[in-house]
Amino acid sequence: MSTATTSTAMDTGESMKAWRTIARGVELSPELKHGFRGTLFFAVVATLGRVVVPIAVQQTLDRGLNGPDGGPDTDFMTMMVLLAAVAIVVTSASSYLMTSRLFAAAEAGLATLRIKAFRHVHDLPLLTQNTERRGALVARVTSDVDQVSQFLIFGGIIAVVSVGQILVATVIMAYYSWQLTIVVWLCFAPLFLSLRYFQRRLSEAYGVVRRQVGAMLSAVSEPVVGAEVVRSYAIEARTQQRIDAAVDRHRAASTKAQGLTAFSFSLGGVSAGLANAGVLIVGVLLGIDGDITAGKVLAFAFLVTLFVGPVQMGTQVLTDAQNAIAGWRRVIGILDTPADVVDPGEAGTRLPRGPVSIEFDHVDFAYPGGDRVLHDVSLQIEPGRRVAVVGETGSGKTTLAKLLTRLMDPTSGAVRLDGVDLREVPFDSLREHVVMVPQEGFLFDADLAANARYGRLGAGDEEIRAAAGELGLADWLAGLPHGLATRVGQRGESLSAGERQLVALLRAHLADPDLLVLDEATSAVDPQLELRIGQALERLMSGRTSVTIAHRLSTAENADEVLVVDQGRVVERGPHDQLVRAEGSVYRRMHDSWVAQHSQV
Repeated sequence: MSTATTSTAMDTGESMKAWRTIARGVELSPELKHGFRGTLFFAVVATLGRVVVPIAVQQTLDRGLNGPDGGPDTDFMTMMVLLAAVAIVVTSASSYLMTSRLFAAAEAGLATLRIKAFRHVHDLPLLTQNTERRGALVARVTSDVDQVSQFLIFGGIIAVVSVGQILVATVIMAYYSWQLTIVVWLCFAPLFLSLRYFQRRLSEAYGVVRRQVGAMLSAVSEPVVGAEVVRSYAIEARTQQRIDAAVDRHRAASTKAQGLTAFSFSLGGVSAGLANAGVLIVGVLLGIDGDITAGKVLAFAFLVTLFVGPVQMGTQVLTDAQNAIAGWRRVIGILDTPADVVDPGEAGTRLPRGPVSIEFDHVDFAYPGGDRVLHDVSLQIEPGRRVAVVGETGSGKTTLAKLLTRLMDPTSGAVRLDGVDLREVPFDSLREHVVMVPQEGFLFDADLAANARYGRLGAGDEEIRAAAGELGLADWLAGLPHGLATRVGQRGESLSAGERQLVALLRAHLADPDLLVLDEATSAVDPQLELRIGQALERLMSGRTSVTIAHRLSTAENADEVLVVDQGRVVERGPHDQLVRAEGSVYRRMHDSWVAQHSQV
């Protein structure tokens, strides 16, 4: 295959990709099509209105100044002036209506796109969320959508009007002088022929720019969130270097893309200059030969302006289009990433209220492209039992908890609650019955009451206080500066680590789950607060089935049963007293290590 053929195939492929992206984007945002016919009507009126003035000028010069009686025809000239004035008013009104309608449709459609993208982020596989940098995800929902918005509102207006304006101007120019029309098109031929090339190059360049925006946001946001670590380890210089490098990569990508834009815009400027010069020179020659009137030449000059303006702006539209399409692709990429955990919805089986039984039936789990983390796990837990899960770091105990709360699904086998496969339980029923309290209870930048209400959104202040009393936290709550109105700060940083755990437990108690899954925090807290947390946990687990990933000796000792996980397998299970007496058991070794560490403290 020749180089020219290959290039043509690549250009066609890029064009097809661009159109597929636009079609997919419109499918995801159907509001973009609302009122399109009306908007197109006003665009046509605005376009036709622009050619009335050149025609009025030509008629005034050729017929108004040289009337039937050999002198100026004032009535005809007045009519042409009024016609031009009406055309200007109609054009302005049509442009306003077209712009406002296009703006409303674009904003409505992109709001829908933003909402869909944001909601889908929560349904993404956990592995995708962990590997995709947070700044990049935020950029897709914000900055990338903004690029699409800018193009649809401003570039879309220019594109609709410009294409119509070029076609209408060409038709009228050809009516006045086919020779001058050919001159104009020959001057712009190099630019038109190079558009496919620039489209491909700009698409590649702005694809890189959009990726670098996400990388830059990630580089900036991480040290802001981790400011305490940055200062504690005096790594400000290193952090700044990372940010500088990300900003520099974005600058380099943007400079390259803008360089292509500048070159194409300059080519348009050269073509416009040649067209104006060509029209004047050839027009004068045709006028000398008597083939064209002075009025037609002047009108032609106006029409060339109507032709040149849209063509020059077309290069900017092309730039905005490629930038927008690159952003659109990134947003669509998020929406087209399949959710690994699918809600069965109304077709699912709802769980009954009350302590639930747990069953792992030959469960395997492996992350995509990785080795198995869990191997043929089979176990049953009776309703109302308190189970502690212990194991070395990386043994798979946290994966068990994530499968139990259906943050992930097993690679094979099934996890059942009360005999129902979790994949058959609607999300709203599952979240009503099962609550996980993670190691670090995430708090939002609001007051304590608002954070507690995430357990039950309709809970009033008195219900929250009653729940705190049931957990033995009433005096702690009363001792806070503003009680329930106490602001917790971003990520709960206004509270201590132990207090954040108390809020997380209060939130879980308000949710009133039937199964409680806890990833016990290892953060050091003072003995008094540790005792309070232990008492709150004791009351929280009362009457419920509970599974706790235990990091403390006391948690394992107080459980009804201990599960020992080692290298992805449940290798031992039983009461603490039984396991600790077993010679050579994994649990005994862990217990001895705990005791040794505690005695050193």
